[in-house]
Amino acid sequence: MPEKPALTVRALCDEARSFAAVESLHPEPKLYGVTDGKAVGTYFAHKFKAYLADRYTYTPGSSASGIDFPELSVDMKVTSATQPQSSCPFKSARQKIFGLGYCLLVFVYTKTDDPEARTGTLRIDHTIFIEKHRTADFQMTKSLRQILENGGNEDDLVAYMNDRLLPIDDLEAHTVAQELLAGSALEQGYLTISNGLQWRLQYGRVISNAGNVDGVVRIR
Repeated sequence: MPEKPALTVRALCDEARSFAAVESLHPEPKLYGVTDGKAVGTYFAHKFKAYLADRYTYTPGSSASGIDFPELSVDMKVTSATQPQSSCPFKSARQKIFGLGYCLLVFVYTKTDDPEARTGTLRIDHTIFIEKHRTADFQMTKSLRQILENGGNEDDLVAYMNDRLLPIDDLEAHTVAQELLAGSALEQGYLTISNGLQWRLQYGRVISNAGNVDGVVRIR
């Protein structure tokens, strides 16, 4: 039996496209009547990972790594088109400014049930790959970039972070401001990230911009 190739980001995206196309046509009895988005997402994620494991070698994610494909620095999200959002581990307020630190593979589905066949089908409306330099918060990065472009100083940057209730203490806010003024890369993010014990990621802007922005790739 030939040795399976190692999974790469390119292969992951190619397989995501193929899998989404097939799954969109698959009537699944286990999904009939299921309304819990977490259960639907878990079903899809497990099935996709099993599909990949048949074809490639890769190290699956763990609670320690916190993401699905740690060797590729990619996390997978499965979300309903009705409310395209998901939770994400909070590590640092810096993630809202500089990005999550890894890429996202996002599947956005619409679920329909067939009462006669008693099956549920997940039509995958969008499959999007978000490179890690685009995973910061849209409004936060846009406003901080504008402050810098307008000649803002450290106090201006810290005041904005405080006004936006960024979960950061004053010392760290000044440290971030100094880094920005010193030229640390501040890329425009495309997620909407809500504060909380876990980040709440919202994908509406990603869906509308996929394929039109460098780093926000429409796979399907």
